[in-house]
Amino acid sequence: MPDLKPAAELARQARTPFPGASAEYDRARQALLAEEIEFRRHMTRLTEQRRALPPGPVIAKNYRFKDEQGFEVGLKELFGDKDTLVAYFWMYGPQRERPCPMCTNWLGAVNGNAADIKQQVALKILGRSPVERQYAFAQQRGWRDLNFVQTVGDDYARDLGILMDDGSEYAALTVFKRDGDEVRLFWASEMTKDMADPGQDPRDAPDIASLWSILDLTPGGRPAGWYPRLQY
Repeated sequence: MPDLKPAAELARQARTPFPGASAEYDRARQALLAEEIEFRRHMTRLTEQRRALPPGPVIAKNYRFKDEQGFEVGLKELFGDKDTLVAYFWMYGPQRERPCPMCTNWLGAVNGNAADIKQQVALKILGRSPVERQYAFAQQRGWRDLNFVQTVGDDYARDLGILMDDGSEYAALTVFKRDGDEVRLFWASEMTKDMADPGQDPRDAPDIASLWSILDLTPGGRPAGWYPRLQY
């Protein structure tokens, strides 16, 4: 990595875009900018460290799915012509009248970028509900660029540790890599609720939910105890 100028030195180049800022505001904003630069650098290191992971375990179990056409396929077929598969398991099991509002919020944001994402990798949304039911909800939301897949049986969800004995579910984001004729795990979200810091909801880092990323920029931040709803 090339030598980097100290973040505080770079931050001194900042200029508040509107006149009238107090000296106190300018000092605090400059200090915050230095932290933002450091955060960007940390995120870059984290991304490089993730990409340098050694080969993950081979997925030996023959998980079965129903694709968007209703055909039964294996995990390898979900890749299409791509070498990488991003699979998001959402909380919309057959016992649910409506899907998880937070999953719905996240998928709504991803739908807007799905066409671009799928230029580089395969992107599939997995759920335990029949694939027709998932697409019916997607149509209600106006989602046109997400591809939904039904898990056949519950082995996939149980092996990920996201299906409870009472039928309740958790969401899971998993990335798989094609390795010749085999499929390997590349990365899976492993931050559990037990790893949450005091006073915070469980979440991954980076937080890829645009809802929270936008609210984090505001004076009020993330409202305590507030979650999105399916309807307002």
